[in-house]
Amino acid sequence: MAIRIDKYIWCVRLAKTRTLASELVAKGKIKVNKSSTKPGKDIKVGDLISLSKNAAVFEYKVLALLNKRVGAQLVGLYLKDNTPPAEIEKYKLYQQSQAAYREKGNGKPSSKDRRDLDSFFSWEADDSNED
Repeated sequence: MAIRIDKYIWCVRLAKTRTLASELVAKGKIKVNKSSTKPGKDIKVGDLISLSKNAAVFEYKVLALLNKRVGAQLVGLYLKDNTPPAEIEKYKLYQQSQAAYREKGNGKPSSKDRRDLDSFFSWEADDSNED
């Protein structure tokens, strides 16, 4: 039995949609056995999958193949997480830095926020030009 990499990524919940899984593979964010691939490549048991997410690289080993998307509790039967602890820490640090940048639930900056930022940065630029 063989399964396409994009479908497998979707089935084991590494991507929310199959389209997103295909895009990740096409952009080179997902590699099989440390080499770039195409969304239609078939994978087999024992292959190593690397997923680049922000600054970290997550690594997984294929334990079994499947045809249908499974629940989150069953993913462990099909995929083994081999991600080094340093990469997990790197990802957590990225998440914390993003949370510090803007509080959760505030959404995107408003027009007033944008004007305040523009004003701040123009003030900073004017300040550096004065000698």
